[in-house]
Amino acid sequence: MILLALGLAALAALLWTARAFSRADVAGIKTLAAWVMALGGLSLAAMLLLTGRGAMAIGGAVLLGPLIWGWWREAQGLPGRGVAPRTGRMNRAEALAVLGLSDPVSESDVRAAWVRLMRAAHPDSGGSDWLASRVNQAKDVLLGKR
Repeated sequence: MILLALGLAALAALLWTARAFSRADVAGIKTLAAWVMALGGLSLAAMLLLTGRGAMAIGGAVLLGPLIWGWWREAQGLPGRGVAPRTGRMNRAEALAVLGLSDPVSESDVRAAWVRLMRAAHPDSGGSDWLASRVNQAKDVLLGKR
């Protein structure tokens, strides 16, 4: 009887958790996952220390140190090591720089630069999605489509 009650309680907790998870936003899920991983890592380190495997716990901390340091810097609002992706509209000067052009520029100059760069930047040619989208955005800005 006690096992049945425990099973029903576990099922109710699982259903409540699934309902809360389905209504959560992405940032909340990321925060929860970070806390679960941090608590799991601390628990694992404590168990390793208590069982006499302290060297393994220290080795794991050394390997995970940069990741934890990055999370801490991000939480504090400090700048990271990489370049943040640019958001927002591209202006004319940026578009000219992306396509390697200078004012005054004609439509045929823009199209020729776009074709030249897309041959290398297109994902099907081994380029990246991000770079191809920047080249497309630069062409659109210079041709007045954006």
